[in-house]
Amino acid sequence: MTMATGDFSAGTDTPAPLAIDARGLVKRFDGTTAVDGVDLAIPTGAIYGILGPNGAGKTTTLRMLLGIIDPDEGERMVLGASNPQDVARFIGYLPEERGLYPAMKAYEAVAFMGALRGLPLKQGREKARELLENHGLGHAVERQIRQLSKGMAQTVQLLGTLVHEPKLVVLDEPFSGLDAINQGKLEVLIRGLADKGTTVIFSTHVIAHAERLCEGIAIIAGGKVPFAGRVDEARDRIPAQVRLETRRREGGWRAALPNDTRQVGNFWTFALPESGVEPLLKALIEGEAGILSLSIERAGLHDAFVAIAGEAAAKDMVAGEPGEPA
Repeated sequence: MTMATGDFSAGTDTPAPLAIDARGLVKRFDGTTAVDGVDLAIPTGAIYGILGPNGAGKTTTLRMLLGIIDPDEGERMVLGASNPQDVARFIGYLPEERGLYPAMKAYEAVAFMGALRGLPLKQGREKARELLENHGLGHAVERQIRQLSKGMAQTVQLLGTLVHEPKLVVLDEPFSGLDAINQGKLEVLIRGLADKGTTVIFSTHVIAHAERLCEGIAIIAGGKVPFAGRVDEARDRIPAQVRLETRRREGGWRAALPNDTRQVGNFWTFALPESGVEPLLKALIEGEAGILSLSIERAGLHDAFVAIAGEAAAKDMVAGEPGEPA
């Protein structure tokens, strides 16, 4: 089973209502356990990331939440329903495997996807034209899918996921294959959905997207969830690091440095003491160490992922944007 699912209502008297409440989800394929006891509690209106390397169980978990496949064990409540299919018209889903009819015109493709979720076709066509125009594809409304670039086609499929104004949007590796400009546009779109109260869940192996966008995350590794909760709680698993540069290299003030202090070039580095930095500052000033610089650096989400899931799980993750060094 997982660890704590996280409290997104810190500082409030009542917890946020849950869009997703899943307990003990298990899925096996041909005797192999792909997902092993996943718990998730995702509040309404949150941007929530499912992080893990390829093959970790992200897609299987999302498909169980959506009712595309049923769990072998466990329960899930989606938008208040025990059977996700009962609320399918309120859900938008972008699968990792993209697929559109190549001969269909862009606006027809968007309208068709809306119709699959119960949106009348005439209304869908009107909204499709509006969405395409608003997202920089007004010139491509009448073009066939086969005439669009890969990025444009992915945008069309994304808009088809949203045209019926779902309450819950689930995106499986939505940033995959997009260039930096379109990734930025997608991030803006996701924030806009959350601002309107839509719950957005996306899976990714690129940690930077989750760090910028998400209030909460679940880390999946080997089909298990070793952590589910707020992003800041994950980062707090690693103590903040102090980076200190002094004019003097020796003196009685050295005794005030913590036992884990390391010297890196001209800097002293060590974990922020539980007592805070103030007692250390006092000792440095009284000892005339000559403080040239002092900074407190909080751990990033990638470092937290490594600490929680381990090096083996982290080796297939990307810390920054695709193409950047991890």
